[in-house]
Amino acid sequence: MLKHPVLIALSRTPLSEKLVFTLKDQALKNGSSLHSIGGLTSNGSYFVERFESSTHLDISQRELLRTIAANYDADLCFLRSDLAAQDIRVLAMDMDSTLINIECIDEIADFTGKKSAVAQITEATMRGEIKDFKESLRRRVALLEGVHANDLESVYRERLRPNPGAVELLAGANERGLYTLLVSGGFTFFTEKLREQLGFKQTQANTLEIIDGKLTGKVLGDIVDGAAKAAYLDAACASLGCTKANAITMGDGANDLIMMNDSGISVAYKAKPVVKEKADAAFDRVGLDAALLLIS
Repeated sequence: MLKHPVLIALSRTPLSEKLVFTLKDQALKNGSSLHSIGGLTSNGSYFVERFESSTHLDISQRELLRTIAANYDADLCFLRSDLAAQDIRVLAMDMDSTLINIECIDEIADFTGKKSAVAQITEATMRGEIKDFKESLRRRVALLEGVHANDLESVYRERLRPNPGAVELLAGANERGLYTLLVSGGFTFFTEKLREQLGFKQTQANTLEIIDGKLTGKVLGDIVDGAAKAAYLDAACASLGCTKANAITMGDGANDLIMMNDSGISVAYKAKPVVKEKADAAFDRVGLDAALLLIS
């Protein structure tokens, strides 16, 4: 039997009464009803209102309600009604365009004058148009041949920035005792620096081959793709004696879907439509740290 969801509306500004009325009116048109739980609250950064749905909502109904919320500058999340905040023990997230503001491989390619060519492949892959992530990555990395290793440091220092709320999210997750895992189809050069900067317990990514101070255009070892991301999450959960149902996962691209699927809470951050429609939460307006409100 399909469970009735709890809806959570999130915004940087107070949620309007008109938004609440419009959501409830649309629910009625769908043959459902929304009941407010606890009224409007705020943690100082975001305003939150929770609702319980009387029926299961399919993808088209959820997307319609999300569109209404977006018209009032709010994000809308759909969580299982039986999910308890204390059940969440792991935070697993993607790096490029989720934790941070850039696609690192695109910026590295800029040093060879091939950013446009690489970015086109990246975008098609994240939209799910190129299904084989490993082949996509090999094609893109091959275009990086000859880039000086020092240019990776330049990308990190000059272009890479944590997305809004990233620092607060990791601080809050670590304070709650969550096992924090960064799993990326990007590169270890950046994940290791972010582990040190933000305090991740574990990071997994791809290793660029460097010979004589230059990139060879090859990746060392097995490529971290969508299946590998999910496997690393499963292994982390197993080591803690739990499953991915006890994890909150965050991503933006198609290669994050395997990891996000069947997790306790899946969050799409400024994500491609194929990811957003499948995720429990879609953050387009609030920062990453709003995820802490989903487990409080």
